Amino acid sequence: MRTGYSVETVRAAERALMAELPEGALMQRAAAGLAAACADLLGRVYGARVVLLVGSGDNGGDALYAGARLARRGAGVTAVLLAPGRAHPGGLAALRGAGGRVVDGPEAEPAVRRAHLVVDGIVGIGGKGGLRPEAEALVRVAAEAGAPVVAVDLPSGIDADSGEVRGAAVRADATVTFGTYKAGLLIDPAREHAGALRLVDIGLGPRLPEEPDVAALQHADVAALLPRPAAESDKYRRGVVGIVAGSARYPGAAVLAVAGALSGGAGAVRYAGPAAEAVIGRFPETLVSAGPPSKAGRVQSWVVGPGLGDGAEARRALVDVLASDVPVLVDADGLRLLDPQAVRARRAPTLLTPHAGEAAALLGRSREEVESARLAAVRALAGRFGVTALLKGSTTLVACGDRAVRINPTGTPWLATAGSGDVLSGLTGALLAAGLTARDAASAGAYLHGLAARRLGAAPITALDVAGELRGVWQDVCER
Repeated sequence: MRTGYSVETVRAAERALMAELPEGALMQRAAAGLAAACADLLGRVYGARVVLLVGSGDNGGDALYAGARLARRGAGVTAVLLAPGRAHPGGLAALRGAGGRVVDGPEAEPAVRRAHLVVDGIVGIGGKGGLRPEAEALVRVAAEAGAPVVAVDLPSGIDADSGEVRGAAVRADATVTFGTYKAGLLIDPAREHAGALRLVDIGLGPRLPEEPDVAALQHADVAALLPRPAAESDKYRRGVVGIVAGSARYPGAAVLAVAGALSGGAGAVRYAGPAAEAVIGRFPETLVSAGPPSKAGRVQSWVVGPGLGDGAEARRALVDVLASDVPVLVDADGLRLLDPQAVRARRAPTLLTPHAGEAAALLGRSREEVESARLAAVRALAGRFGVTALLKGSTTLVACGDRAVRINPTGTPWLATAGSGDVLSGLTGALLAAGLTARDAASAGAYLHGLAARRLGAAPITALDVAGELRGVWQDVCER
């Protein structure tokens, strides 16, 4: 599991560790890891031209000390000082002592254009807002020149806590971060700026709290969550999920939600709605009902909303489902019809799964606000409605109370296709029926869903393609 922490937490851990170490030891650990990562990217250090973009403070100090190490190995290292009077004095002395050059003003741009590698040490984890004009101009030159850019701890211009980008920011090919991942590095839009992430252990681990701010599950974490049938299992022990989806206009939404549920290991699927004929035609094992959901038979979770429409029958069905005493997942049209008071009054778990536009409507914000501040938005959804919230998008996030926000690392742009959310709803509903908590079901569902799309490769896919791939993905995750 990749875990990320806030700036405040990281700084507290750094202070505690520095109190136990000789002065400057922590910075030297970071610089050694940074220099090693730069050497790996260069391949051949001797004779390479490395340019350090150096701001004030410790971030610039890390870059300078790393530059000194590279210079001692034969690299031609040039430091461009963006705050000449406030550069880290110890790092500056070390670089000069190793034979590195220091420039500013008119010499800066030619140096950047000739570089084989550019190191971004402009702004550290406490930076807010975009780059200043002088820094932005040099970063633009570096991008035009085409040399790889390595960010020190995080790309300058991004928000370390939220992943927001509020102005011009560095787009790094790689980011070398120290001690722990910063929460913003794992979340779009900042994640797109970070490139390949490399974590350097500087000894912070024992001083960090057990509960992180964000966490990205990996294969082993998801495998540990997935339910596996035992010898005595029957369909109820495996979980029966109810699906309330589809309409005369959108019968396919019901088919896709059922496909996701069956591919998600459900013991059985009960379908209640007007698309029964389409569902049975595709999946004859589905148990269908023409009456209200409460009369469909025993279920251990409900999925409501995909393709439901907004008519009176859809509203009655949603009210019926929310009145049940089992976990409920609300998606798509169900979100538009949602009564916040009815949701907050529920005693059983509720999971909301909006995309950015739906989240914006629920929060009374613009879609742009949600997409630019995804972490804040998913936390606001969970808090306002008293639910577990899964915010779909380029980085799918799962929030539940004050627990760490879960980040899905398997997303792919190929999932931006009609019906893929319906498959995810059915899959996640099946995991709820199997007994997973709403937080775990949402996390595992998003992971498997994204992994299925990735396994299909870089080519156009359909939602049914993803549903069909889920069974193989399930097996793959469990066997690793």
